[in-house]
Amino acid sequence: QVQLVESGGGLVQPGGSLRLSCAASRSIFNIYAAGWYRQTPGKQRELVAAITSAGSTNYANSVRGRFTISRDNAKNTVYLQMNSLKPEDTAVYYCNVKGGRSYDMDYWGKGTLVTVSS
Repeated sequence: QVQLVESGGGLVQPGGSLRLSCAASRSIFNIYAAGWYRQTPGKQRELVAAITSAGSTNYANSVRGRFTISRDNAKNTVYLQMNSLKPEDTAVYYCNVKGGRSYDMDYWGKGTLVTVSS
């Protein structure tokens, strides 16, 4: 049993910064990738950023240049640094890790709310 626990969400001003953390309760076997998704009412959950086990990264066009994903394997933790935040970044952010023997295991956190508002 693996639990992912997100932290770092909250209320920030437009143009501000926030750093999200996602800590796994234990090491996950054979990780394929880790990432952050976000979702708002009326919209599909979308991939924000992802990082592979080899360190390659991918970003949604809407956040490229503003957000940075990173991880610390020794601490079983993945981070999302969010800069120059905009109101449209407001969403519940979810941590996700894919792994397992055949990359068939899919782990999700419960989500953390990020609100960007004056």
